[in-house]
Amino acid sequence: MYVIVVGGGTVGYYLSRDLVERGHEVTLIEKDGRRADWLETQLGSIVMRGDGCEVRFLAQTGIERADAIIAVTADDEDNLIALQMAKRHFRVKNPTNVEIFKMLGVDEAVSATDVLLGALEPPLTA
Repeated sequence: MYVIVVGGGTVGYYLSRDLVERGHEVTLIEKDGRRADWLETQLGSIVMRGDGCEVRFLAQTGIERADAIIAVTADDEDNLIALQMAKRHFRVKNPTNVEIFKMLGVDEAVSATDVLLGALEPPLTA
């Protein structure tokens, strides 16, 4: 599977690393040059420096053949822009944005906050 990860922060780094270790083809997009340099020392040539919100840049990533685009930047707005172009999977930072993202046509919205709360709270029993 070919996966494009937009955002090379902590989540993007570990996600990309784990996907590569599992045998997937990955491109990790990071716009901060210093962070991209560090990521490249850790992950090698899978790192591309650029803005995942720019159509011209995304066209250079092989986006047309990607099986999934995952946006994990620190900004929901940037995630939404990148994913409206890609229309695949992403993480929503603010749980109140999940429904908005779905209404805008993104296939799957995942709130990290909701996932963590679900892991901490016991399921309701009838």
